[in-house]
Amino acid sequence: MKYHIEKNTVQETLIIPLFGRLVCSERFPKLFSDPEAKHLCGSLDYDFTQMRKRMESAAGLFGALEVAQRQYDLRCEVEAYLKEHPKAAVVNMGCGLDDTFAKVDNGLCRGYNLDFPDVIAVRNELLPPGKNEENIVCDLNDPKWMDRINAEDGAVLFAAGVFYYLKTGEVKKLFTKMAERFPSAVLAFDSCNRRGAKMMRKTWLKDAGITDVNAFFSLEDEKELKSWSSRFASVTAKSYMRGYRDIYNDVSLLHKLMIRLCDSLVKMKIIKIEFGGQNET
Repeated sequence: MKYHIEKNTVQETLIIPLFGRLVCSERFPKLFSDPEAKHLCGSLDYDFTQMRKRMESAAGLFGALEVAQRQYDLRCEVEAYLKEHPKAAVVNMGCGLDDTFAKVDNGLCRGYNLDFPDVIAVRNELLPPGKNEENIVCDLNDPKWMDRINAEDGAVLFAAGVFYYLKTGEVKKLFTKMAERFPSAVLAFDSCNRRGAKMMRKTWLKDAGITDVNAFFSLEDEKELKSWSSRFASVTAKSYMRGYRDIYNDVSLLHKLMIRLCDSLVKMKIIKIEFGGQNET
């Protein structure tokens, strides 16, 4: 029996990036191979007709590219950390239906997928945890979730499209607390500048009822983060669409232009913070 997805619910928002990954694997098979996305979409009782129509428009396809490329970028960071710390904790913050842990699992590491109760309820049905994997109900702003993470062999924490929903003060508090609790860990996440956040305001921020966009997290320059905590040993950034593998020559002229705009005007980046600097005094 297929899992039914109601229209205009949190369930529907969860399958948008999932379907984006599927579309990219169909349209750009040399770049993306995502059999799990195909399997999951095939297991859903949902009419994808309108979503496919939107996703395969020029703008919609670029949004799908962003989703698929973001997962690829963050997976690269996780895999790089696991090469040095094969038994580390892999922590997916605001996991949705992302299956990064299954893609990077080396048989030694431990996976933790964190999200709100209604999201984890759907995930438990569609992506039940495998061996060495746990789905955890939590609010990221409540540090109690950190008690559930076994980071004795290191930790790589990552978040895709999550921190835009949090206020800057909340993000700062969260980051500094993680640096304190996981002193040898790495945190990787996507970001954009204020201009990008304002553009989002016209779409999902508006739908979420968010009006004061300036209060929410955006980043003009990753160097801003260095002042947040002396426990941040390093802060680096790479281009969202070109930093881990350059897909520029594999897309249409319009999408080439959109990539350039994202790099120059919106500052879409993957940020990596290495914890382990000086203790606070």
